[in-house]
Amino acid sequence: MTTAIELKKGMIFKQDGKLIEVLVSNHHKPGKGNTVMQMDLRDVMSGSVVHKTMRPSEKVELVHVDLKKARYLYDDEVNFIFMDTATYEQYEIPKEHLSEESKYLLPNINVDLKFTDEGQLIGVGLPTTVNMKVVETQPGIKGATAASGGKPATMETGLVVTVPDFINEGDELIINTDTGEYKSRA
Repeated sequence: MTTAIELKKGMIFKQDGKLIEVLVSNHHKPGKGNTVMQMDLRDVMSGSVVHKTMRPSEKVELVHVDLKKARYLYDDEVNFIFMDTATYEQYEIPKEHLSEESKYLLPNINVDLKFTDEGQLIGVGLPTTVNMKVVETQPGIKGATAASGGKPATMETGLVVTVPDFINEGDELIINTDTGEYKSRA
């Protein structure tokens, strides 16, 4: 058991018989009243996301998660296919369970498959950063600096990122998977 104030992004706990993953966890102190935890939570099995407010002292049962090194291979109409890099065993995860993670999945990217104590596959852990190519953006501005406001760029997976004005189509960029933000050129 742990308290709500200790929950961080990526942690998984049981609530009402469901496995719940923490997507965002913020400590909030309103002007009047008690401190609360505002969280975005995802039901691991259905993929549905809800915004929930919890008391910091509220108890939850954490789920132990085992990680296996794997590689993303491809997707079909309904599933993402991964291969365990040690045993070459393949695993399928329904697309609706990885709606957020799918923006960063490129063929042959290394990930961690997340399993519960009972051996149930419940998701993937992404690397901290990924390299992606820009497929669409406005033309770069000569002499532009990184300090300017930036412009939207569509990456090869469909992810839209705000990038500096000097970035062009075809550039390979390093993207932070936690925040979805541009870090630098690759």
